[in-house]
Amino acid sequence: MTDNLRASLLMVAAMAGFAVEDLLIKLLADTVPVGQILLMLGLGGSVFFGLVSAGLGQSIWSRSLLTGPVLLRNAAEMVSTGTGVLALTLIPLSLASSVLQAAPILVTLGAALILREQVGWRRWSAIVVGIAGVWLILRPGTEGFNPAVWLAVIAVVALAARDLATRVVSARISTLQLVFWGYSLSIPAGLILFVTLAETPVWPGAAAWLMFGAAQVLGIAFYYTLTLALRIGEPSLVVPFRYSRLVFALALGVLVLGEKPDGWMLAGLALVTASGLYTLLREAKRSRAAKSSVAQASPAASLPL
Repeated sequence: MTDNLRASLLMVAAMAGFAVEDLLIKLLADTVPVGQILLMLGLGGSVFFGLVSAGLGQSIWSRSLLTGPVLLRNAAEMVSTGTGVLALTLIPLSLASSVLQAAPILVTLGAALILREQVGWRRWSAIVVGIAGVWLILRPGTEGFNPAVWLAVIAVVALAARDLATRVVSARISTLQLVFWGYSLSIPAGLILFVTLAETPVWPGAAAWLMFGAAQVLGIAFYYTLTLALRIGEPSLVVPFRYSRLVFALALGVLVLGEKPDGWMLAGLALVTASGLYTLLREAKRSRAAKSSVAQASPAASLPL
């Protein structure tokens, strides 16, 4: 089995795990306040990655964490976590997952407008198609529109901001540090939701504890799986498999929760998926072309073998 095939299978496994984690969080929200869920998951993840850091002799703190890109990333992480989990509890699983798949499209848009990266007419066209797909999924103003879906929109914008900020984070900051603080920020996000929604803490029942434990283990295990997939495979070949999460989310929504996505939503989902995949593949092609140009321009490239 090649590294790329192994990485692709790991990515699909990670997406399946995250879809099940989303389902468990949605089921937990029936008996446990959403702010408390975030607090518990944040505490569990922070303790785990704090212990891992200590075991590896790595510090979870660095002055570099106070730089602009990291602070922006952390703020975006907190917003995306809070609004994303809240949206997950208020709207269908399939709908929330569909909206969140627009993140790669918004990252490309932000890279063009904020980071001043060159974006050609093909990728601009893909952005327009993707936004049209999101509009079909949302259909604001129509009968049956759930205003809570705007929480998922805020979450996906924050996710895109997080990914853009991550692009310019200093290499001196380790991935483990970013992961630790990403989990830690679920704690203030949970506290904000707890106060804003005037929630009352509850002691979870046995079934809720089991679901919480499973969600915690899935989140940690498949975050590692995702990281491993991106490290052993070529990103251009592996990242598009992120969209397999939609398949699992739709299946779980229909089979477990009895959701019934309509034709408009499925059409919008198809547009978002096609646009996102094209954007990722186009980005990979540009990256390979840039590397090829650098290699050809290098004096070493002209040396005889």
